[in-house]
Amino acid sequence: MTFSLLGRCAATGGFGMVVSSSSTAVAARCAFARAGVGAVATQNITDPRLGPKGLALMAGGLRADEALIRLVDEAPHAEYRQLALIDRAGGTAAASGAKTLGIHAAERGADCVAAGNLLATPGVPAAMVAAYEASVGQPLGDRLLGALRAALAAGGEAGPVRSAGLLMVGEAEWPVADLRVDWSEDPIGELAALWARWSPEMDAYVTRALDPATAPAYGVPGDP
Repeated sequence: MTFSLLGRCAATGGFGMVVSSSSTAVAARCAFARAGVGAVATQNITDPRLGPKGLALMAGGLRADEALIRLVDEAPHAEYRQLALIDRAGGTAAASGAKTLGIHAAERGADCVAAGNLLATPGVPAAMVAAYEASVGQPLGDRLLGALRAALAAGGEAGPVRSAGLLMVGEAEWPVADLRVDWSEDPIGELAALWARWSPEMDAYVTRALDPATAPAYGVPGDP
């Protein structure tokens, strides 16, 4: 009931993930990323504990493929889980348990990995990877949204999607983008609109946190 892509920007070292699903608030329980470490998708019949655990394993020095082996070996009910990971070097790994739902697939590419379940066609993750790889040089958020649109164009889920999210980390210790559409008739379209609104402001909010004296004006009523 979910499709996602995790990507790394080789130019900046940033990481991001996009995800969409027919279920409610998918990004709240499926998307995890940490600056300087990587990203983890935990989906299908989701165990959100696996996201932070995968990040901790990679922060401790394991590659994505090594961390995945540990996760699968140690996770309760691993046969129900679909996992994807990307590490600080752009290494990727993915696994779908024996009880993953419906048509499911995963695809690894250059600095990206995609996975999905209950898909309309098995080619959805490959379409996401192709779109991400074809957009090298564009901002990371644009590349991630392009992959999400490509998934929809390739068939997406077997049924309509209702939620979507975009999570990004850069040099700051916190996510620089954490955008969610938790229930909508057009979650991917609304997510793209949120990104278009947020992306011009994103760096300014990092500056406001780190060096407020040099930050740009807020642009709100009452701002001097």
